[in-house]
Amino acid sequence: MAMTFTANIEHVNQTTSRATVRTHTFLVDRGVAKGGLDLGPAGGEYMLVSLGGCFVSHLLAVIRARDAAMTGVRVAVAGTLDGTPERFTAFTMNVSATCADAELAKKLIVMARRACQVSSTLRQSAALEISYEGQPVSLGEPATV
Repeated sequence: MAMTFTANIEHVNQTTSRATVRTHTFLVDRGVAKGGLDLGPAGGEYMLVSLGGCFVSHLLAVIRARDAAMTGVRVAVAGTLDGTPERFTAFTMNVSATCADAELAKKLIVMARRACQVSSTLRQSAALEISYEGQPVSLGEPATV
């Protein structure tokens, strides 16, 4: 069943916009170096937040569903801009967490990546690499956990 998400964006001043999603409001702006007022992250930076937020949400759901011993989840997301016109050509996510079983952690990460709508969308147009504690995670078929 198809679902539609919506966001409303309105110009506030000079380079700043206000975005509203459901009951949440936040600012979007360019950094000073790009002529902005730096009153909020840029749109491209929100793309990184979107990727990381979606992925972590799914990872936490996978951990809970399996009652897995994985806590303190943190994800560092980076995006590489290149080309003309400029676009994201690659994304990396490094997952850190407390988990005694690194192989289990990697399996959970693969499952979360497959469930994450943002990573599934972005993988169609840019490379996406994920690592756990700095070690690459094979994104092949996940084993049953």
